[in-house]
Amino acid sequence: MKKSRRNLLGAALGAAAMTPAASAQAPEKKVYFRGPRPTTTPLFPSAAILGNMVYVSGHGVNDVAGAKAQTAKVLDEIEQILQGVGSSMRKVLKCTVFLSDIRDFPEMNEAYRGRFGPEPPARTTVEVANIPLKDCLVEIECIAYI
Repeated sequence: MKKSRRNLLGAALGAAAMTPAASAQAPEKKVYFRGPRPTTTPLFPSAAILGNMVYVSGHGVNDVAGAKAQTAKVLDEIEQILQGVGSSMRKVLKCTVFLSDIRDFPEMNEAYRGRFGPEPPARTTVEVANIPLKDCLVEIECIAYI
């Protein structure tokens, strides 16, 4: 009796594997560029999307002075990217903030506070030795859903 149950279970599992849902293709990765797509192979896009998840590349600025102003501008850019892919700041699940000087933490926090609605995302903030963009004090990356 046990042997026939195993055979039935094996047959059922095999049939399930052949159903359209089980054989559906995995979602394809898409990339998003804020602005026109580069004509040459880019180093990285503004965001990468897989299924309903969006991974926003690290963004920093150096055209405004101070960690508070840079944080505000970076978050504005991230918000535009998220809107461009059909998401929003309220759908951000995780942020990573890179500071060139940890003493800028209070200024960064001041600009960061409230930008994601009443339920902020998980966040990691670290000081790094260097941010590639000259005179950039803050770089932020995030993960959100669509």
